Amino acid sequence: MGIRKYAMLGALALATVSSFCIPAQAEDVTITVWSLDRDIQPAPNLIADYNKLNTGIKVEYRQIQFDDVVSEAMRAFSTGQAPDIIAVDNPEHALFASRNAFLDLTDMIAKSEVVKTANYFPGPLASTMWDGKNYGIPKATNTIALYYNKDMFKAKGLDPEKPPQTWTELVDAARKLTDPAANVYGLTFSAKANEEGTFQFLPWAQMAGASYENINAEGAVKALDTWKTILEEKLASPDTLTRSQWDSTGTFNSGNAAMAISGPWELDRMVAEAKFDWGVTLLPVPEQGAERSSAMGDFNWAIFANTDHPEEAFKVLEYFVSQDNRMFKDFGQLPARLDIAIPETGEPKKDAALKVFVEQLKYAKPRGPHPEWPKISKAIQDAIQASLTGQMTSQEALDQAAAKIKAVLD
Repeated sequence: MGIRKYAMLGALALATVSSFCIPAQAEDVTITVWSLDRDIQPAPNLIADYNKLNTGIKVEYRQIQFDDVVSEAMRAFSTGQAPDIIAVDNPEHALFASRNAFLDLTDMIAKSEVVKTANYFPGPLASTMWDGKNYGIPKATNTIALYYNKDMFKAKGLDPEKPPQTWTELVDAARKLTDPAANVYGLTFSAKANEEGTFQFLPWAQMAGASYENINAEGAVKALDTWKTILEEKLASPDTLTRSQWDSTGTFNSGNAAMAISGPWELDRMVAEAKFDWGVTLLPVPEQGAERSSAMGDFNWAIFANTDHPEEAFKVLEYFVSQDNRMFKDFGQLPARLDIAIPETGEPKKDAALKVFVEQLKYAKPRGPHPEWPKISKAIQDAIQASLTGQMTSQEALDQAAAKIKAVLD
């Protein structure tokens, strides 16, 4: 995206500012916003810019901690102390919406000249939905794909321009690339017993025709068996079971793994640290022509149902949406929208990787949506651990998970 296009986007943002305004009152309406964002991230910066517009709405910001979002926000809602607007992790959105804690925005969005649902990737948009209604607006998004070390591919006789496209090709490449003498594993990923493990495994199950609602389907068993093969043959480090995505991908960055399943949050670290040629490709599929899927992360905006100022709060969200073209340029986050191109950074490998991640986002699916997602996810995590540690077969572990999930769904 060139300078001219940015100028056009900037002009559009300015032209639409009037749509966020309401007639000035004797005293500004105050809208409170809670988010995890630090000073270099979107929320506090967008709020500061909005307040400079003097629209008759004053926005106040409070940074909250990740582990406290659900408990503190629900407690605040139940006591009438909730903020007007909050940013929540997308798998937690359904919990609030299902309990009528979030305002139904369906009609407001339908009438909005700024928020257009057709502009969003399907996955992020789906995460804001509950019972056929829209209870939020995607804030930003991310996903996962396959990083690979082109220098190691060349050294092992593999074509660096033809990375693995199927699970079989991935395992075969990992076998050729694993080099114990050089302390190099073929692949690194996270199978940790927390949400990161589910985040990485669920797309594999989905690509094979399963879902959280039938997690013991044949395709999901094949997916977990593939992971088991990778661990049993030591194509990935044993601590794959305990390491985070960030830590596991550090193995790749340091040259101790030839491939890594991770997200765009790694790109700046890759550019700064990697001393080798690398690329990114879409997640391998079970077989050629199979359905694609990928994980989907990041947060959504929502308005609490007991706000005293629903119209003003929505005006603020409209302003945030109007600034989505800044999401990557200013804050390094991927916008959740199809209609916003990612500008080139001047780093060829990073720019090529970003194109892959944007393509992968077309297939990204939300976790759920379901109000009891943490329980569903825990059942999947337990199955992954039971299988990969040899306590159960993949079928037995996923059968057990399916029974736990059924009890939640019923």
